[in-house]
Amino acid sequence: MNISLPLMWGWVTTPLELTSFLLSVITVALNIRQIHWGWMFSILSSLLYCAVFFDARLYGDSGLQVVFVLVSIWGWAQWWRHGDVSPPLVVTRLDRFGRIFSVLASLLIFAALYFFLKSATDTDVPLADSFLTAGSLAGQILLSRKKLENWYVWIVVDVLYVALYVYKNLMLTAVLYAIFVVMAIIGARTWRALCPK
Repeated sequence: MNISLPLMWGWVTTPLELTSFLLSVITVALNIRQIHWGWMFSILSSLLYCAVFFDARLYGDSGLQVVFVLVSIWGWAQWWRHGDVSPPLVVTRLDRFGRIFSVLASLLIFAALYFFLKSATDTDVPLADSFLTAGSLAGQILLSRKKLENWYVWIVVDVLYVALYVYKNLMLTAVLYAIFVVMAIIGARTWRALCPK
């Protein structure tokens, strides 16, 4: 049953979107503070948002949530390492090769996903959906490895997501991504202070 909950300004949401919203805010707040439990909230919010996005015909974003679950499990393991055999991860910057590889891999994923969404689905936003899905995947992988640049990727992606979600009438999720922009700026400043020059 798809229950509508009234918000402000005539907006409506569903219990599923509202729960996903709350879990996502908790996730990013814990990630900024480098608390590994954030990955558990990431897994939960990703599973719920998978259904929200599928219902909105954002198939790239819906599929991305499944990938986010897998990357979150891996990220959680990366952040939880300790001891002599597996030293804990610390915040670092990408080297030149890492930046070039990240951009090229993202562009390749974007192109492949765009072709798939355009030819095999009924989405009305294949370009935006595929571009933002590729960018989100890059941001999530960089976050998993505690790379400072993840926050810069998220700032760009989240700004563009606000517009997409307004267009798709996912107003609460649009607000969430506006909050994410602010949180990503805070994350970048916080992690930059921890990162070796």
